[in-house]
Amino acid sequence: MSDEKKFKIEYQMFRWGPLLVKTKIPESMRLKFLSEAKASTENFEHKLAGVINKEVGFRDKTMFLPFFNQMFNLYADAQFKWSPEVGSTPETFKQQYTLDSLWANFQGPGDFNPPHDHGGALSWVIYLTMPEALKKEREAYKGRSAGPGGITWIYGEGPRTYITHHSAFPEEGDMFIFPASLKHWVFPFKSDCTRVSVSGNVADSIRIKNLNAYVEEQNKKKGEKYEQSNSKKSDQETV
Repeated sequence: MSDEKKFKIEYQMFRWGPLLVKTKIPESMRLKFLSEAKASTENFEHKLAGVINKEVGFRDKTMFLPFFNQMFNLYADAQFKWSPEVGSTPETFKQQYTLDSLWANFQGPGDFNPPHDHGGALSWVIYLTMPEALKKEREAYKGRSAGPGGITWIYGEGPRTYITHHSAFPEEGDMFIFPASLKHWVFPFKSDCTRVSVSGNVADSIRIKNLNAYVEEQNKKKGEKYEQSNSKKSDQETV
């Protein structure tokens, strides 16, 4: 028997990787999104990666701003709790998000979204309907993937002991918020039905502000050079 005595070992664990947040939206908001999605007619397919029969842009994003501002604040609070070591405060996170784009997906049998990411700072998806036929198809599925109509996010690579992905089969009213750069995909289903979801991107308003200032500065410099060039040309013609 060993003479070594047991001793207390202290250790730390470090959170790693992106933050994926799941929440449930109010029923009134689900119905409002669904009504607007059905009324929208702007073809959005040329802007997206999905192999989906119908993808439409919303006619008016402003009506949803109060809702999304609340969701951005929720994610900001979660982000600060997830990684407080980044040196920002919850208020700093909340100030930098601006609604950029908003569209609806009408996913039918055989439709899917290949592995892709989004532009901007944050992205999200809200599931507005969940047909009974799709639920039954998912319940009958025996495989190991997210299954019919499921969604998977992936980050990094490594042995099986690493958590490199998260999969979900969403329910009606579920909302997922995640970094726009986080790669994800949506699985097809066979059922003769249509599932409606809403997706969108959030821009980093601080970066946009800095970019706009940079563009304005460059345009100003170009204007000054143009004026100087015209001035020299005018002087030469006078001589």
